[in-house]
Amino acid sequence: MTNAEKLAEEIKTLPDEYVTEALDFVGYLKEKAARYEVGEECPICAKHRDPVTGELRFKPEIMAGMQEVEDMMSGKIPVKWHTSLDDLDEMLGL
Repeated sequence: MTNAEKLAEEIKTLPDEYVTEALDFVGYLKEKAARYEVGEECPICAKHRDPVTGELRFKPEIMAGMQEVEDMMSGKIPVKWHTSLDDLDEMLGL
């Protein structure tokens, strides 16, 4: 069964009000795909791109955070899941 077929089966089991939300989300995804097909980048990155060099001009701490997330997503560094806000506060030293 393809993913499209699985999705169609899942949608059949949703209440009508959630089907409307699913349709809205599908529209959003189609619009997003169309933007990327024509080479349009995300509006946040476009706003922070240097017009001369084309490099991103985020603050260094934002760039470091983005790199850390990329490293976590690729498995280069381990990810710790927090089971509660208290656990997260403890890790952050709050």
